[in-house]
Amino acid sequence: MTAHPVAPVLADGAEAVRVASELARRFAPGARDRDRNRAVPTAELQQVAASGLLGITVPRAYGGAAVGHRDLADVFRVLAVADASISQVLQNHFVFVRVLRDRGTPAQQEFLLGEVLRGARFGNAMAERGVDRRKGETSTSLRALPGTTDLRLDGRKYYTTGASTADWVPVKTRDPDGVDVVAFVRQGTPGLSFGDDWTALGQRGTHSGSTLLTDVRVPVEQIVRWPYDGAELRTAGAAGQLLHAAIDVGIAESALAAAAEYVRTRTRAYADSPWERAADEHHLINDVGRQTVQVRAARALLERAADAVDAAEADPVLEAGKVAEASLAVAAARAFTAETAVTTASELFSYAGTSATDEEHGLDRFWRDARTHTLHDPTRWKYHHLGNHVLNGVAPRGPLL
Repeated sequence: MTAHPVAPVLADGAEAVRVASELARRFAPGARDRDRNRAVPTAELQQVAASGLLGITVPRAYGGAAVGHRDLADVFRVLAVADASISQVLQNHFVFVRVLRDRGTPAQQEFLLGEVLRGARFGNAMAERGVDRRKGETSTSLRALPGTTDLRLDGRKYYTTGASTADWVPVKTRDPDGVDVVAFVRQGTPGLSFGDDWTALGQRGTHSGSTLLTDVRVPVEQIVRWPYDGAELRTAGAAGQLLHAAIDVGIAESALAAAAEYVRTRTRAYADSPWERAADEHHLINDVGRQTVQVRAARALLERAADAVDAAEADPVLEAGKVAEASLAVAAARAFTAETAVTTASELFSYAGTSATDEEHGLDRFWRDARTHTLHDPTRWKYHHLGNHVLNGVAPRGPLL
């Protein structure tokens, strides 16, 4: 496990956004080369850990700032403008901070959230290949170790974003009684290993390949009951989806800014154009203006969705109508931000011209990142939930909740 300096405890959301903006300023210049080299952003993630950002959603009762979803989404957007891979690595961390908040025992919360406040980061080992997720199938298992309260964990996970550089790897599995749980495995535990097998075309720095668990010993104190079932009224799914939308907005904003910079400094006016500068061509100005509206609309939907989740969680007792509105607002944001990220990153080249496709500029990374990240879950189901609610009054269920 990485030895961290003592991380500061940030006071509130405004400070968190300021810190994220400063980190983004540092990270942005190296994003192109990290992508080109498929480099794991180890040094950058260590800076995030030292900044105090990892603890911003820890409840105040445990020493955190309990930052709301509006500011948290802005943190993710700002970091994604600089490097979408770094922002994506952090998404899982905040999901598992919430898992602890929702279902951890007081002792587990005190210990593991204390680790977070000191700068520890959670990875992710949830997804598997070759199993039917709809049926809740899993190939991982926890077995009792005779003569001890510890358990033995075995299995293989994939899409384990950020796990190989995390301080703790939360593993979704089942206990010996068949109950869904999360095993928090400390980095460096014997039997925990990682495959260098993440070869996706985009989000290259997320190091989202495989995690192998072979006779991994897990103390019972590090086993947290999986917090959610299909019938439970909750906003956790919407909160997690919101961060994905924030990443897409960040990609779109970054792609648009890169296109504008390239057109201003490198693109020559078209042969038929009466203007000397491409940036003065009326058709091009109009096209960029239209795309700017799309990006601004995506950000507005993100902010509205964040406010809806905050509103739903403002009362101690969740109210079904507010939970449904939060889920629908996030569904709308996810659908629109995903499409906007892909379109903006693609249209960049129609503005900038053929020379912009040269790999030395690295402008293709925006499209590759957008196309890869937006496949996380199907946009078509977001539209389904929205349409089904308007036509039939059916509130969304499942992963959105």
